[in-house]
Amino acid sequence: MSPTLSEIGAAKYVLLTTFRKDGSAVPTPLWAALDGDRLLLWTVTDSWKVKRIRRNSRVTVAACDVRGNQKGDAIEATAVVLDDAGTEHAREVITRKYGILGWLTIKGSLLRRGKSGTIGVAVTAP
Repeated sequence: MSPTLSEIGAAKYVLLTTFRKDGSAVPTPLWAALDGDRLLLWTVTDSWKVKRIRRNSRVTVAACDVRGNQKGDAIEATAVVLDDAGTEHAREVITRKYGILGWLTIKGSLLRRGKSGTIGVAVTAP
């Protein structure tokens, strides 16, 4: 039986798989937190995964460990890059889930990259 988005969102790390133009998969382990019926992720604005999501919103998500080793089945989903307000909300939700480590990581990133240096991504499953 396939896991639900909420089961995957409960994991410490989530394996987000985006797809290149040729269809090849590119998996990336990320922090993620549930926000209602969607999964919010946070990443560097100019990363290739963001460029791939803007071109093709089809992704898969699965629970994984810190090294990206998948734990369980992946599910098909749709990802969308968030605006500034959505990104700020993603930062808040991720900080809540990951506690002091999340707060330190996000604040350090804001100091290093500024607010526009990172961006939120929302993932929904059909």
